[in-house]
Amino acid sequence: MDLFKIGFLTVTIIDVLDIVAISYILYKLYFFIRGSRAAQMFIGLVLILVASVFVQLMGMSGLNWIFENMRTVWLVAFVILFQPELRRILIYIGQVPLIRKILKVSLSRRLTEEVLKAALELSKRGLGGLIVIVQNTGLKSILETGQIIQAEISIPLLISIFNPRSPLHDGAVIIQNEMIEAAKCILPLSQNPNLDPKFGTRHRAALGLSEETDAVIVIVSEETGKISLTFEGEIYPELDYNRLREKLNEFVKVSTGI
Repeated sequence: MDLFKIGFLTVTIIDVLDIVAISYILYKLYFFIRGSRAAQMFIGLVLILVASVFVQLMGMSGLNWIFENMRTVWLVAFVILFQPELRRILIYIGQVPLIRKILKVSLSRRLTEEVLKAALELSKRGLGGLIVIVQNTGLKSILETGQIIQAEISIPLLISIFNPRSPLHDGAVIIQNEMIEAAKCILPLSQNPNLDPKFGTRHRAALGLSEETDAVIVIVSEETGKISLTFEGEIYPELDYNRLREKLNEFVKVSTGI
C-alpha cells in the first residue's frame, strides 16, 4: 500500500516499518557499545563501509576488488572484535519477557555459584564486599555512579575488586547478564529506623537498594566476616553456605543467560 511519494520515490508501509526497525536496531546497538572500546572500533568499521561504497560509486576497480575480496575477512573480524557485545545482545534478546516466557529460561546456576563462592572467599579472607545481582528493575542511575567494567564474572576478579588496596573496593559491584557491569557504585542508604544498629553502612546501603528495586544484594562484613543478604526490604543476616545458596536460588528469578 502506497503512502506518499517523494519525487519519483514511492513510500509504502513496508518502507516505513523497515526504517523504524533499522532505527531501533541502530539505537540498541549504540546502547550496548557506548562508553566502551567497541564504540571506536564500530566507528572505524563504518568508515571502512562508507569508503567501500564511495570506491564502488567512483568506479575505482582496483580498490573495489580489494574491498570485495575482504568481505569474508571483515565478517570474521567483526565477530571476533565485537564478541563481548554480541554476547550481551544475544543475552538481552533472551531476556525479552515474551521469549523468556516461551523458552522458560531460568537463571544460570553458574552465576549464583560464582557469587556464593566469592562471598565465602571474601569472608574467609576478612574482606568486606557488596555484590548486587540485577533482576527486572534497571539500575542505570546506580551504574552511572561507579566505574564501568563489563567483564565476565569470576571469583578472582571479585576478590581483587574488594581487596582494600584496589581503587574499586569501596562501593558495590553490579552484576547483570552474568557480567560484572560496574564497581565502586554508590547505593541509596535505607532510612529504616528499626534497622539493628549493629549493621553498618554496607548493610544499610544494601537494604536501601532492596527497598527500591528487586535486586538481590549479598553483603560480607569486613569487621566480622559474616555474610548477609537483602531482598525486597528484608535483611537475612549471618548466612552459612547452605542458607546463602538457598536464599540465592529462592530470590534470584530473572533470566540472565542460557
